[in-house]
Amino acid sequence: MTRIFKSLTLLGLAGMFAVSAFAAEKKYLVTNDDNSSANTATFYTIGAGGALTQVKVVKTGGTGNGGGYFASPRVGVLHDKVQSCVYISDAGSADVAAISEATLKLVGTFKAGSTDAGTFDGVGLIANQKYLYAGFTGTSGDQGTGSIATYKIMSGCKLKYLKSIPAKGLGSGSFGVGAPDGLGLHGKMLVVAYGDGSIESFNVSGGVPVSNGDEQNSTGEPDSYYPAGVDISADGKFAIFGDIPVNSPTYTTLEVSNISSGKLTKTKVYGGSGGGLGQGVNSNDVEISPDESLIYVNNNGYSNGTGGGTVTAVFFNKTTGKVSKGCISPVLQGYGLEWFNGSGIALADNASGTGSEVYVAEPAFSGSVSWIGVVDISLKGKTCSLKEANHSFVLDGQTGNLESIASWPPRAF
Repeated sequence: MTRIFKSLTLLGLAGMFAVSAFAAEKKYLVTNDDNSSANTATFYTIGAGGALTQVKVVKTGGTGNGGGYFASPRVGVLHDKVQSCVYISDAGSADVAAISEATLKLVGTFKAGSTDAGTFDGVGLIANQKYLYAGFTGTSGDQGTGSIATYKIMSGCKLKYLKSIPAKGLGSGSFGVGAPDGLGLHGKMLVVAYGDGSIESFNVSGGVPVSNGDEQNSTGEPDSYYPAGVDISADGKFAIFGDIPVNSPTYTTLEVSNISSGKLTKTKVYGGSGGGLGQGVNSNDVEISPDESLIYVNNNGYSNGTGGGTVTAVFFNKTTGKVSKGCISPVLQGYGLEWFNGSGIALADNASGTGSEVYVAEPAFSGSVSWIGVVDISLKGKTCSLKEANHSFVLDGQTGNLESIASWPPRAF
């Protein structure tokens, strides 16, 4: 009995130390400020209640684009037993900046292929432990000049460029031919939304992506719902797409594809003009909570800046892939006055539960500085609520067009 008690005591102490160690680990929110003259990444520590404290602004050595696809993830994060790295895309200079999380210093700036460009609508990034993938949107609007570049992640967060492949949508919708927009990565599968109504998946088991031969228009495309943002469930069974609205009014719209076969299948549409998932307008940016109970949607608004400024949370059944109505926040501070067309989202806690707080990138009007919104989450059974935190409306302080943010350490899936 003494031996059992001693073992339990030691296990309890070990658990306490593990919790303490995790609690002591720094957490950051990182921005891609997307400055078209000299780009920067801004690091904030995440404190109690999701409060943000700016700790450093790091020059990337390249130039941003000053805007682009809402759902394009222009901050990539890596955290493993070997090293912790943050990657920032410089769409204007067509490169990727590598920053060490340990030192918050620039490691280097790394070019891709000679024809890779991101001046059309930015460069999205997504990484696993071995490779970083960069979705270049090309140089000309909706002409199908996009590509996906593969970098090998080296010691010290450095990158080695390997190869680029052409990547473009089917061009059946009203936006012309799309370029890589949202990116999702799970195991050996990379999922891409092109922003023109089409989607495609790639096998990345060998590093450089190889198409799975499943490029297709989404189920919503004929009704002018165009997938943009991408996230993938923890078991790799479902790909979730946040849709761009073309017709109005078009409320929160998500599409789900079962990818358990290793390929995309026909998507199922949830929400739409009927407002079945709530009346937040535009659904480019989506993120699944760590416990997979919720999917967060940043309601970007229409292209003229109206109808957005809110965050929607919908319920997600990780077993069936079904999405159902949840809750919506009030319009966030400064919308339509200081900022417009809210963009990327991130969570304060990527380790467990609902994520604690949702961060919203709030790009400023031209020539001004951007902001970051902070939204509190409350979940009780099948009832949720979202409200803006008292310490929200954080000034980013960098001139640019803040559309991409990410939190570190990243989510486990």
